[in-house]
Amino acid sequence: MSDLQAPLRPKRKKGLVDFLVQFRWIFVIFFVLPFSTLYYFLIYLGDVRSEMKSYKQRQKEHDENVLKVVKRLKQRNPKKDGLVCTARKPWIAVGMRNVDYKRARHYEVDLSAFRNILEIDKQRMIARVEPLVNMGQITRVTVPMNLSLAVVAELDDLTVGGLINGYGIEGSSHIYGLFSDTVVAYEIVLADGRVVRATKDNEYSDLFYAIPWSQGTLGFLVAAEIKLIPVKEYMRLTYTPVVGNLQDLAQGYMDSFAPRDGDLDNPEKVPDFVEGMVYSPTEGVFMTGRYASKEEAKKKGNKINNVGWWFKPWFYQHAQTALKKGEFVEYIPTREYYHRHTRCLYWEGKLILPFGDQWWFRFLLGWLMPPKVSLLKATQGESIRNYYHEMHVIQDMLVPLYKVGDALEWVHHEMEIYPIWLCPHRLFKLPVKTMVYPEPGFEQHRRQGDTPYAQMFTDVGVYYAPGPVLRGEVFDGAEAVRKLEQWLIKNHSFQPQYAVSELNEKDFWRMFDADLYEHVRRKYGAVGTFMSVYYKSKKGRKTEKEVQEAEQAHLETAYAEAD
Repeated sequence: MSDLQAPLRPKRKKGLVDFLVQFRWIFVIFFVLPFSTLYYFLIYLGDVRSEMKSYKQRQKEHDENVLKVVKRLKQRNPKKDGLVCTARKPWIAVGMRNVDYKRARHYEVDLSAFRNILEIDKQRMIARVEPLVNMGQITRVTVPMNLSLAVVAELDDLTVGGLINGYGIEGSSHIYGLFSDTVVAYEIVLADGRVVRATKDNEYSDLFYAIPWSQGTLGFLVAAEIKLIPVKEYMRLTYTPVVGNLQDLAQGYMDSFAPRDGDLDNPEKVPDFVEGMVYSPTEGVFMTGRYASKEEAKKKGNKINNVGWWFKPWFYQHAQTALKKGEFVEYIPTREYYHRHTRCLYWEGKLILPFGDQWWFRFLLGWLMPPKVSLLKATQGESIRNYYHEMHVIQDMLVPLYKVGDALEWVHHEMEIYPIWLCPHRLFKLPVKTMVYPEPGFEQHRRQGDTPYAQMFTDVGVYYAPGPVLRGEVFDGAEAVRKLEQWLIKNHSFQPQYAVSELNEKDFWRMFDADLYEHVRRKYGAVGTFMSVYYKSKKGRKTEKEVQEAEQAHLETAYAEAD
């Protein structure tokens, strides 16, 4: 794509909802932020209480809670009760899609007790955790031990279960893959109440490979064993500005972490962490990090930046300063670096609180940030929620690395959203074909970033109000998402299912591969008990009759035939 000229759009007539959105910051300051702070504090106390329990006590509670899940599943009457799902309220989920399946008949199973770190095994370098353990909780325990999950998603509230059943990425994913790639075992409660442990080389290996991206539609995840890696106290972060057109920015991003000689397994050439932010069609800053010891960070002349303090500039704005002052290096405490985007929710905080990045607000009320996403969702109302679906974009595009420049040009032409987040990840060549998979024959091309065993992809994160909306012009959010999804299908790319999707069932299975997923659904009795992943991800309010028809359809056929 070479024509970057944005289409001309007519002005949009504003209404009451625009006024409510514009001044929603008043409600956020006086209600959402105080309650969010209280909510976070109570959760923290619960986490501390959990950490004080002995291993035997936590394991005993875990076993008792698993038995409750088994008992609840066995009480279900398939002829009278709806499809099975968790009892978690729709607004609690961090994802942005409408959780429509919970507005009609369904059979709830409560998993709210599964939020304990069961064990940190330093010998096996494994963390065994329950699905509601979040990233803030796990790093608070592991980082003081100089240990960490291999992939730590940035936002504190993201849970292990969501990152496994859905999608999780971090700046270390160019080495370790997506969050689910770092899991070595799943403990699953199947539809018939059996509790199984699935690994890549035991009798449940097919279930092991099918769990990622399945959205909890194969069984209930009640524990996971996740890979740990050794870490140091600080991250040595290098900020490198790049100026040029979007293809130039894409090449600068690739060069920041993927050596052109293909030596991607050489730690001397490949950084521990990678992240990119494109601020305009001509400017970007790419960051590469390496773990550093306390002794190195505190050497004379080195700059230490505690980005986690409430009064500090928002991270994406701090990184942007490299465009003016040029490349620079600083040291950030490791845990603060992991959660660098939490306080401002990347740059979404600017839309929620237009003055939230100002020095006076950061000093006075920055300690209340961030607003809890679940409370924002719970208090927005249907009219505001629909406004955000139409006038706001929160999407991730997982595209092959060599197509990043094309993806940036597409986003500019269709949405004009900046900043754009870039984060690379390996998509491994596995023994079986999973829902997401590398391009066939990728290993023969050996493009920049690829290895014989994995194709390098990139998350192109598109989060903000589109340019036309900011200018007061007409913008059709649903149509833009439909175009985005068709571009992804055409370019062997993927859309994480936390986002609002406009895909019909046929196109959904053109984007994702269904074979292993549907084989496992039938083999382990999920069909007729758990809804299909498409049904769970589908946008649109459903009537009771439509729910019943959907249930029956999934009993009769596994999925729509793809082209």
